[in-house]
Amino acid sequence: MGIKPLLVYIGTYTEAIRFGTGEVFQGKGRGIHIYRMDPEDGSWKSYDTAEDIKNPSYLAFHPGRRYLYAVNELKSYQGEQSGTLSAFRVDPEDGRLHFINMMPTHGTDPCHVVVDGSGRYALVSNFASGSIAVLPIREDGGLEEASDVRRHSGSSLDPVRQAGPHTHSATLDASNRYVFVPDLGLDRLMIYRFDADKGKLEAHEQPWLETASGAGPRHFVLHPGGGFAYLINELDSTIVSMEYDGQRGRLRAIQTVSTLPESFEGNSSCADIQVHPSGRFLYGSNRGHDSIITFKIDPQSGRLNYLGHESTRGKTPRNFLIDPSARFLFAANQDTDNVVHFNIDPRSGRLAPSGHQTDAPTPVCIKILQL
Repeated sequence: MGIKPLLVYIGTYTEAIRFGTGEVFQGKGRGIHIYRMDPEDGSWKSYDTAEDIKNPSYLAFHPGRRYLYAVNELKSYQGEQSGTLSAFRVDPEDGRLHFINMMPTHGTDPCHVVVDGSGRYALVSNFASGSIAVLPIREDGGLEEASDVRRHSGSSLDPVRQAGPHTHSATLDASNRYVFVPDLGLDRLMIYRFDADKGKLEAHEQPWLETASGAGPRHFVLHPGGGFAYLINELDSTIVSMEYDGQRGRLRAIQTVSTLPESFEGNSSCADIQVHPSGRFLYGSNRGHDSIITFKIDPQSGRLNYLGHESTRGKTPRNFLIDPSARFLFAANQDTDNVVHFNIDPRSGRLAPSGHQTDAPTPVCIKILQL
């Protein structure tokens, strides 16, 4: 009896969207595209598409894996300046998606969603308006009106990209007590306490960690072993290593490294960051250089040591994902409509093309589900 296949869900852009750079990008997706993955060789086969969903650019599963949430990256909803969050039931037999409901996110261009550890709230980052919303989740997986919205204010160095706040993601720690929100427009990693009984974001003793001026914080990840954390900066293509005090939810920067080769000339910006489940390696994506950079993590200090770059064999790698077996890394090339599959060497952490790649229209976000 073979290993049960996995299902891969791809969030896409389905219509035109204006990015923070001013570029108008035309999405080609038809909704949330679903593939079957062979867990032995990492190859994918097209399986299903949940259609009639506008710009479902980022996805998140409920901890119980019975529900999926997708941001609808839009600037208006029912006459209001707001995007939406859509809720879906995942069929336990075949993994297909069934729409439940949607709710406004009370901010424009929502670009990221995460479900808290209790499974009772979805936290949505509204990029264009620079806010974060907390939406309660009902027992049937549906969404309720936001229980809290925090709007940031301010600006930073870049007169175009940082003229105002731009929240880009939210990460909860393992205790479900702290939320970390990179704000590209403010050059700050915002820190909140999270009240999971009330669904409220509260002030923290360390309200933020300041980055270099013009860095443009985008995504943040905690080390699985605790004690360390990493922030990738979009605008200056750097990663900041930090010490993390999980008891108090406090961060201290200890190192900043570039994600680009010294010889690189041209425009590039960072997107995603992931730590290998072993805790030994860290990966980041470069859009422009179109590569994944690999670092080895020092287990004592948490500092990063450069291992190499690997071309993503496509243009504009946005999100990437390490599969549950930790043997494969999948890089979503947004502008060339392909996902390229890599093998991960378990000893060195280095990437090598597996020989497989998958056609996917405007792939933005990748999530995997084991039924």
